[in-house]
Amino acid sequence: MNFWENVFVETAARYSVAILCLIVFLVVFELVTSYKNWDEIKKGNLSVAMATGGKIFGIANIFRYSIEHNDTILQSIAWGGFGFLLLLFGYFIFEFLTPTYKIDQEIANDNRAVGFISLVISVGLSYVIGSSIQ
Repeated sequence: MNFWENVFVETAARYSVAILCLIVFLVVFELVTSYKNWDEIKKGNLSVAMATGGKIFGIANIFRYSIEHNDTILQSIAWGGFGFLLLLFGYFIFEFLTPTYKIDQEIANDNRAVGFISLVISVGLSYVIGSSIQ
């Protein structure tokens, strides 16, 4: 049996790639928000924790679908990356659809209602995005 065809090796490889992509995508989210996610979480900002948790769940869920529907790691990365871009686009739509206040500012100010809605949007969109992955 070929080393790369071993189910344990393939699982570890897909897991490692998904974790690496998760880290990269969280850095992108960090760049587009006006607050520093991990600093705010360290301070106990529950709204930021919920929003960030939703993003983590959303990205992981998109990769779950991507891995399930693709034979190679490269295909999984490509579909996972595309799904992430759609999730990021959804974040900007959320900001656009609330012109009376800034989502980032509300989350940074620990508005838990906005943090929770942000979490639910990320999770919900990840299912819609994931179900479309080929």
